[in-house]
Amino acid sequence: MQKLSSYARQTRTKQARWEYDSIFRSLHLLEFVDPPPLRQNVQRALNRGENDHQLRRAIAYANFGKLRYQTEEEQQVWSECSRLLTNCIISSNATIVSRVLEERRAAGNLAGVVQLTQVAPVAWQHINFYGRYECTSRVARIDLERAVAALLQNTNSTTEHVA
Repeated sequence: MQKLSSYARQTRTKQARWEYDSIFRSLHLLEFVDPPPLRQNVQRALNRGENDHQLRRAIAYANFGKLRYQTEEEQQVWSECSRLLTNCIISSNATIVSRVLEERRAAGNLAGVVQLTQVAPVAWQHINFYGRYECTSRVARIDLERAVAALLQNTNSTTEHVA
Protein backbone atom coordinates (compact mmCIF):
# COMPACT_ATOMS: atom_id res chain seq x y z
CA MET A 1 0.00 0.00 0.00
CA GLN A 2 2.84 2.40 0.78
CA LYS A 3 4.41 1.79 -2.66
CA LEU A 4 1.05 2.28 -4.33
CA SER A 5 0.48 5.56 -2.46
CA SER A 6 3.96 6.83 -3.27
CA TYR A 7 3.48 6.72 -7.04
CA ALA A 8 3.42 10.19 -8.53
CA ARG A 9 0.83 9.42 -11.17
CA GLN A 10 -2.77 8.46 -10.56
CA THR A 11 -3.53 4.82 -11.25
CA ARG A 12 -6.90 3.12 -11.22
CA THR A 13 -5.82 0.97 -8.28
CA LYS A 14 -4.76 4.02 -6.31
CA GLN A 15 -8.03 5.82 -7.07
CA ALA A 16 -10.02 2.71 -6.08
CA ARG A 17 -8.13 2.54 -2.79
CA TRP A 18 -8.87 6.20 -2.08
CA GLU A 19 -12.57 5.65 -2.77
CA TYR A 20 -12.53 2.57 -0.53
CA ASP A 21 -10.98 4.69 2.25
CA SER A 22 -13.64 7.34 1.70
CA ILE A 23 -16.38 4.77 2.22
CA PHE A 24 -14.91 3.66 5.55
CA ARG A 25 -14.29 7.25 6.62
CA SER A 26 -17.90 8.14 5.83
CA LEU A 27 -19.21 5.12 7.73
CA HIS A 28 -17.04 6.00 10.71
CA LEU A 29 -18.25 9.62 10.70
CA LEU A 30 -21.87 8.49 10.49
CA GLU A 31 -21.39 6.19 13.47
CA PHE A 32 -19.62 8.99 15.31
CA VAL A 33 -22.21 11.71 14.64
CA ASP A 34 -25.40 9.64 14.66
CA PRO A 35 -26.00 9.23 18.43
CA PRO A 36 -28.23 12.09 19.71
CA PRO A 37 -26.23 12.68 22.94
CA LEU A 38 -23.07 13.23 20.92
CA ARG A 39 -24.82 15.67 18.56
CA GLN A 40 -26.26 17.53 21.56
CA ASN A 41 -22.85 17.78 23.23
CA VAL A 42 -21.26 19.05 20.03
CA GLN A 43 -24.05 21.62 19.63
CA ARG A 44 -23.61 22.78 23.25
CA ALA A 45 -19.88 23.22 22.69
CA LEU A 46 -20.54 25.23 19.54
CA ASN A 47 -23.06 27.39 21.40
CA ARG A 48 -20.54 28.08 24.17
CA GLY A 49 -18.01 29.23 21.60
CA GLU A 50 -20.58 31.45 19.90
CA ASN A 51 -21.63 32.96 23.24
CA ASP A 52 -17.99 33.77 23.94
CA HIS A 53 -17.73 35.54 20.57
CA GLN A 54 -20.94 37.48 21.25
CA LEU A 55 -19.53 38.65 24.58
CA ARG A 56 -16.33 39.82 22.90
CA ARG A 57 -18.40 41.70 20.29
CA ALA A 58 -20.41 43.31 23.11
CA ILE A 59 -17.16 44.44 24.73
CA ALA A 60 -15.95 45.86 21.42
CA TYR A 61 -19.28 47.60 20.77
CA ALA A 62 -18.98 49.38 24.10
CA ASN A 63 -16.42 51.48 22.26
CA PHE A 64 -19.29 52.46 19.91
CA GLY A 65 -18.14 49.75 17.53
CA LYS A 66 -15.09 51.78 16.56
CA LEU A 67 -11.69 50.23 16.61
CA ARG A 68 -9.34 52.98 17.68
CA TYR A 69 -5.93 51.69 16.88
CA GLN A 70 -3.52 52.62 14.19
CA THR A 71 -0.79 50.01 14.34
CA GLU A 72 -0.73 46.25 14.37
CA GLU A 73 0.71 46.34 17.89
CA GLU A 74 -2.26 48.41 19.13
CA GLN A 75 -4.59 45.93 17.44
CA GLN A 76 -2.91 43.04 19.25
CA VAL A 77 -3.12 44.92 22.57
CA TRP A 78 -6.86 45.54 22.04
CA SER A 79 -7.38 41.88 21.14
CA GLU A 80 -5.61 40.74 24.30
CA CYS A 81 -7.49 43.31 26.42
CA SER A 82 -10.86 42.17 25.11
CA ARG A 83 -9.86 38.56 25.75
CA LEU A 84 -8.83 39.50 29.30
CA LEU A 85 -12.13 41.32 29.92
CA THR A 86 -14.08 38.38 28.54
CA ASN A 87 -12.22 35.94 30.79
CA CYS A 88 -12.73 38.21 33.83
CA ILE A 89 -16.48 38.34 33.21
CA ILE A 90 -16.71 34.57 32.72
CA SER A 91 -14.60 33.93 35.83
CA SER A 92 -16.72 36.27 37.93
CA ASN A 93 -19.94 34.68 36.70
CA ALA A 94 -18.59 31.17 37.28
CA THR A 95 -17.63 32.10 40.84
CA ILE A 96 -21.10 33.44 41.56
CA VAL A 97 -22.84 30.44 39.97
CA SER A 98 -20.65 27.97 41.86
CA ARG A 99 -21.41 29.69 45.18
CA VAL A 100 -25.14 29.67 44.45
CA LEU A 101 -24.78 25.99 43.55
CA GLU A 102 -23.06 25.31 46.89
CA GLU A 103 -25.86 27.14 48.75
CA ARG A 104 -28.54 25.16 46.92
CA ARG A 105 -26.77 21.87 47.63
CA ALA A 106 -26.45 22.80 51.32
CA ALA A 107 -30.16 23.67 51.43
CA GLY A 108 -31.07 20.36 49.74
CA ASN A 109 -32.61 22.08 46.74
CA LEU A 110 -31.95 19.35 44.17
CA ALA A 111 -34.20 20.89 41.53
CA GLY A 112 -32.23 24.13 41.83
CA VAL A 113 -28.95 22.24 41.54
CA VAL A 114 -30.08 20.50 38.35
CA GLN A 115 -31.32 23.82 36.99
CA LEU A 116 -27.96 25.50 37.65
CA THR A 117 -26.01 22.79 35.86
CA GLN A 118 -27.63 24.06 32.66
CA VAL A 119 -26.38 27.63 33.20
CA ALA A 120 -23.35 28.79 31.24
CA PRO A 121 -21.18 31.47 32.85
CA VAL A 122 -21.12 33.54 29.66
CA ALA A 123 -23.62 36.29 30.46
CA TRP A 124 -23.27 40.03 30.40
CA GLN A 125 -26.76 41.45 30.76
CA HIS A 126 -25.88 42.55 34.30
CA ILE A 127 -22.78 44.48 33.20
CA ASN A 128 -22.78 48.11 32.11
CA PHE A 129 -20.27 48.49 29.29
CA TYR A 130 -21.19 52.13 28.62
CA GLY A 131 -20.07 53.83 31.83
CA ARG A 132 -17.03 55.89 32.57
CA TYR A 133 -14.25 53.95 34.19
CA GLU A 134 -11.49 55.36 36.31
CA CYS A 135 -8.58 53.33 37.51
CA THR A 136 -7.36 54.66 40.81
CA SER A 137 -5.00 53.36 43.43
CA ARG A 138 -7.94 52.58 45.73
CA VAL A 139 -9.45 49.29 44.76
CA ALA A 140 -13.02 48.68 45.82
CA ARG A 141 -13.55 44.96 46.25
CA ILE A 142 -16.57 43.34 44.71
CA ASP A 143 -18.78 41.82 47.38
CA LEU A 144 -19.52 38.42 45.87
CA GLU A 145 -21.32 37.25 49.00
CA ARG A 146 -23.85 40.07 48.63
CA ALA A 147 -24.30 39.23 44.92
CA VAL A 148 -24.87 35.55 45.75
CA ALA A 149 -27.32 36.45 48.53
CA ALA A 150 -29.25 38.76 46.21
CA LEU A 151 -29.34 36.08 43.52
CA LEU A 152 -30.54 33.47 45.98
CA GLN A 153 -33.19 35.87 47.30
CA ASN A 154 -34.34 36.58 43.75
CA THR A 155 -34.56 32.88 42.83
CA ASN A 156 -36.36 32.03 46.08
CA SER A 157 -39.01 34.70 45.48
CA THR A 158 -39.43 33.50 41.89
CA THR A 159 -39.94 29.89 42.96
CA GLU A 160 -42.46 30.98 45.63
CA HIS A 161 -44.53 32.76 42.98
CA VAL A 162 -44.41 29.70 40.72
CA ALA A 163 -45.39 27.25 43.45
